[in-house]
Amino acid sequence: MSLAIFLVTLAFMIVLQSAIPFLLKKTIVFGVTIPEKNATNSELATYKRRYSSIVLITGIIAFVAFLVWSINTHASEDQLVWIGLVIQLGLLLLCMALYLYYHAKTTELKRNKTWGIRTKQIRVADLQSHVKDAMLPSSMYVLPMLVTIGLVIYTTTQYSLLPDMIPTHWDVNGQPDAFSPKTPFSSIALLVILLVMQVMMLGINIATKQSGIKLNSSKKKSSQIQQLAFRKYTSWFLLMTTILLTILFSFLQLTTIHEGFQNVTLMMGLPLGFLLVMLIASAVYAFKVGQGGSRIAVSIAEEESTEFADEDNDRHWKLGVFYVNKQDPSIFVEKRFGIGWSINFGNPVGYFIVFVPLLLVLLVSFFA
Repeated sequence: MSLAIFLVTLAFMIVLQSAIPFLLKKTIVFGVTIPEKNATNSELATYKRRYSSIVLITGIIAFVAFLVWSINTHASEDQLVWIGLVIQLGLLLLCMALYLYYHAKTTELKRNKTWGIRTKQIRVADLQSHVKDAMLPSSMYVLPMLVTIGLVIYTTTQYSLLPDMIPTHWDVNGQPDAFSPKTPFSSIALLVILLVMQVMMLGINIATKQSGIKLNSSKKKSSQIQQLAFRKYTSWFLLMTTILLTILFSFLQLTTIHEGFQNVTLMMGLPLGFLLVMLIASAVYAFKVGQGGSRIAVSIAEEESTEFADEDNDRHWKLGVFYVNKQDPSIFVEKRFGIGWSINFGNPVGYFIVFVPLLLVLLVSFFA
């Protein structure tokens, strides 16, 4: 089971990471703003191809080596887990190093070519788009919370049925491998963690909905449609993640209360099913939507202008990864390298939405 999980996860990482440069907006290359008229530069295309080729070839070699090693050595579960984690971490570090290298190369190329210096820059923000926003209402995220609260109440009524040792961790086969003595707190600790994660997902959805919508100055109509679609799909992806987490955690809680639920096949299949659904959904989200909805096809005839260029806010992006802008009220902004959203580190509200819940999860795990 461990081998299958790590092979599937590694294959997904290889495909997605090697494809990232081609899933982004043409005007954002390795975290650097490129004027639209220069986005097809041959050197930029070479940087993208080299990044993808290195990641893909290295990933395939690592995948085959891991598979051959695991089969020939009859490695134990622990060995598979550790070696698999090391390979995945190594691939991520390689991607990070390549990104930083090509970020520096792209920045240098832009500076040497003086792109955008003689072009008047403007920022186009649509204040009316929120009216058409198709993001899910917050009430949809409250429903899974009600399920969790209901399970907390149910657990307290069944406290006497709980075992003396409460499972606190499960291995890759879905079997508990760490326990804590039964107390009123440890009996519901898993549900408390779930509730905190649900609140975090709700906060992210609300903050994303309130974040500004930045339009392409030469393609206002099409970029508006893409932005709204991007926000809609993001909202659905967050809700799907919340529901899947609720199902998984609820099942684990019920198996603690009722031993009859501890079916070996189901205990193994549910976590694996959760992983597969999340990986498939992530791939569909990335390849169908793209950065900021850039891969969503829009057939609208628009007159493109080269007189103005979109605002170059590279100065607010540290290494093209960390966005710091105290003047921007947005809590979340689109990632520059990757699909999804990033925190505006200049807005302290983002810290409370993401880092405080994560800290609470760690504290609950520690004290449970």
